[in-house]
Amino acid sequence: MAEGDERKLDAGSIDRIEEAGRQGLVLVHPMSVWEVGTLLRRGRIAFTSPVEDWVEQALDLPGIFLLDLSPRSALQGALLPSDRLTDPVDRMLVAAARIEGATLVTADARILAFAETGRVRVLAAR
Repeated sequence: MAEGDERKLDAGSIDRIEEAGRQGLVLVHPMSVWEVGTLLRRGRIAFTSPVEDWVEQALDLPGIFLLDLSPRSALQGALLPSDRLTDPVDRMLVAAARIEGATLVTADARILAFAETGRVRVLAAR
């Protein structure tokens, strides 16, 4: 698990993510790595080792796969049928989940609301 604030995820969410990892089904979007850096810069998370080492180690774990940042995903993110998803990173994450047929783990209220339309599967991280 990450060195961050695990309290943001309930035990059920952690169990589902760990099980997906055992099955080789955890996909990480490059923009999620960018968001880790942004949270670090803003002082919202901290690491006991250099963040670059943490990211490399996390992506080397069995069952973890880094997605490509593809033009298809970027374009589909831009064209998502929602004006409520205003964050470009959120739009790219949703688009990638849709393309991959994956479940997006998020606590973001706007993404969770968008998921209610049935256009993306989510696991509410609470």
